[in-house]
Amino acid sequence: MLITAPCVVSLTWRLADAQDQAIDDLTEPLEFFYGGHDLLPKLEEALAAQRSGFECDLHLEPEHGFGDYDAELVCFEARSLLPEHLEVGMQFDGLPEGAATTGMAPGLIYTITEVYPSHVVLDGNHPLAGIALRLAVKVCGVREASPDELAARTVSESALSVVTAATPSQHLH
Repeated sequence: MLITAPCVVSLTWRLADAQDQAIDDLTEPLEFFYGGHDLLPKLEEALAAQRSGFECDLHLEPEHGFGDYDAELVCFEARSLLPEHLEVGMQFDGLPEGAATTGMAPGLIYTITEVYPSHVVLDGNHPLAGIALRLAVKVCGVREASPDELAARTVSESALSVVTAATPSQHLH
């Protein structure tokens, strides 16, 4: 079956930065909805009209990956607004209730980048924002999307989403 929208593709990949330092190795095939929002547009473009067994290597500049780094998405919030146990790298859906920062885009996932006794630094950028990426992809399978997948425009078992804050240990779309 050719990869055409809408369908479901099963992929493995190796993701690295521009210096070829590994970020993510997806060694077991994972399914993604092709023709929705599961995959980066440049990856979908490379997969178009291909078949199972297709392999490619992509170089993605930040604007084709997870965007440029935006310093305006970094803020400081009172330590007391967050749970007692905090570590750098923890993530929160949105700013905490009672946050002093206003005007931030809704729906962002914030990563704690620094913890101080009185405040924390929260970053709403995707962890891979501003980074040029190398992506080696292999198509392991292609199938028709189910009615539920067509309605949702995503594969429910997928561990990823285009705008989620995937960390280097998480997979990304």
